[in-house]
Amino acid sequence: MSTLKKPIVTEKATGLNEKGQYVFEVERTANKVQIKKDIEKIYGVTVTGISTIRTNGKIKSKSTKTGQVTGRRPHGKKAVVTVKEGDVIDFYNGI
Repeated sequence: MSTLKKPIVTEKATGLNEKGQYVFEVERTANKVQIKKDIEKIYGVTVTGISTIRTNGKIKSKSTKTGQVTGRRPHGKKAVVTVKEGDVIDFYNGI
C-alpha cells in the first residue's frame, strides 16, 4: 500500500515546482523514509529532501431543524519533497 494519497496542485504548491519541490498529501502515519521510497518508485526521481507538515482539520458548523450541528474535517499530513536538480515530476502526463 502506498503512503501517498494525492499530489497537491494549488497556486502556491505549483510555484515550488520551479525550485524542484513538490507537495503531496500523505497518510498521517507515514514517515519520511516511506515517503521517499514511494516517490522514487512511482515517479522514478531521486529525492534529496523531505519536509512533513501535520495539519488539523477545520471545525465546521451548520444549522439544521434540530439546531446547530458542529463537526470537524479529518486531520491530515502533507510532505514537501525536494528532488535532485534536473529531475522533474509531471502530474499531467496521463491526462
